[in-house]
This record gives sequence, structure tokens and C-alpha cells, in this order.
Amino acid sequence: MAYPFQLGFQDASSPIMEELLHFHDHTLMIVFLISSLVLYIISLMLTTKLTHTSTMDAQEVETIWTILPAIILIMIALPSLRILYMMDEINNPSLTVKTMGHQWYWSYEYTDYEDLSFDSYMIPTSDLNPGDLRLLEVDNRVVLPMELPIRMLISSEDVLHSWAVPSLGLKTDAIPGRLNQATLISTRPGLFYGQCSEICGSNHSFMPIVLEMVPLKHFESWSLSMI
Repeated sequence: MAYPFQLGFQDASSPIMEELLHFHDHTLMIVFLISSLVLYIISLMLTTKLTHTSTMDAQEVETIWTILPAIILIMIALPSLRILYMMDEINNPSLTVKTMGHQWYWSYEYTDYEDLSFDSYMIPTSDLNPGDLRLLEVDNRVVLPMELPIRMLISSEDVLHSWAVPSLGLKTDAIPGRLNQATLISTRPGLFYGQCSEICGSNHSFMPIVLEMVPLKHFESWSLSMI
């Protein structure tokens, strides 16, 4: 959950999000070093009248500033491609949940169970209990087992939506007529909040997502009580 005046990402709660945070820090350091070097060179050019014609016209300098950016781009591209393949790979999911976006709420269907489905609406501000989060609490949370690979099938019945949970590194578009999928693995129990991340209409900001990650035995008890 994000907190006021937070500047960075939320704490990672999945292996994918941990990799994304590492990649972000890796890329940000490269950008910082390049920006510092360029700023230093510009400041030198503006504060000194000394020039060296043989250096300014040297073939070696042109070779370096052509090859060096290519190497830097490779250093960024390889980790990025690795994470893309990790996010796309789904190996024997233990559970499949189908998510449908509506104007303006989410509906969920546990496809491994015969009659386990429900709609998830935002709780109005006037009905919140003490300690609840405004515009983020829902009447039916998505209960899932932790430390197990879960496949989320995401689509929409009307307009474009986007199912996003930042702390788990999830953001997948819900497109009418198309079934997208995402992999979800939580390394710890807890409540994880998200929202629709696509401008889907006048009530776009009122369709939150709440995942409740619990141990497997608690998930089994909950699923039996819901059927």
C-alpha cells in the first residue's frame, strides 16, 4: 500500500516485482551517470576558453561516442528482455481466476470451481468502517493462496479497462473480445490494493481491486464456505 509523499515504488511482494525494482535501479543509475557526464561536459564548455583542435576532430573520439551508447543500450535491453520472458512464462498454474471488467466494477470467476464467482464493487465512503481506506475498499475481496502460481485471465464486457496491482508487478489491459493473461505469485500474506489503470469512463476512479493473499489451508476453508 502506498503512503503519503511516497517517492519510490511500493514494497515488492512477488518475484516479478523484485526483478522490476532491480531493473529500475539498474537503469536509473545508468541514466544518472550519463546525465552527470553530459552536465559536466556542458559546464566545461561554458566556463573555459581553452580548446584542443586535434581532440575535437579526432576519429577516436567519434568512434568512442558511437560504440559506447550501443554498449549502454545492450546493458539495458538484455535485463529488460529477461524480465519480459519471466512475466510471460506460465508453468503449471495451481489456480486460474477469470477477471471481467465492467462499467464500473470487476467480476471474478474461479474457473477451477463449479459455482464460485462474484462481483466486486467499491464500498461507498458513507459505508466505510473505521480504518478502511477510502476509494480502495470493496465488498468482495479476491482471496488467493500465497506462494502458488496463479493465472489471471483478464477481459472486459464493455470498454477498455486495466487490471493493475502495483506491489505485485501486475498491469494487464482488459480488452473486449480479447482474453489476456498474467502470472501472479505472492511471497507473503496480506492485503494488496490496486485500481483500474485505464480511463474507462466517468467512474473510472471508482473500481478498485483488493487481493487477500492467505495460506493455502485458509484459502481452502474460504472456497468451501463460498460454494
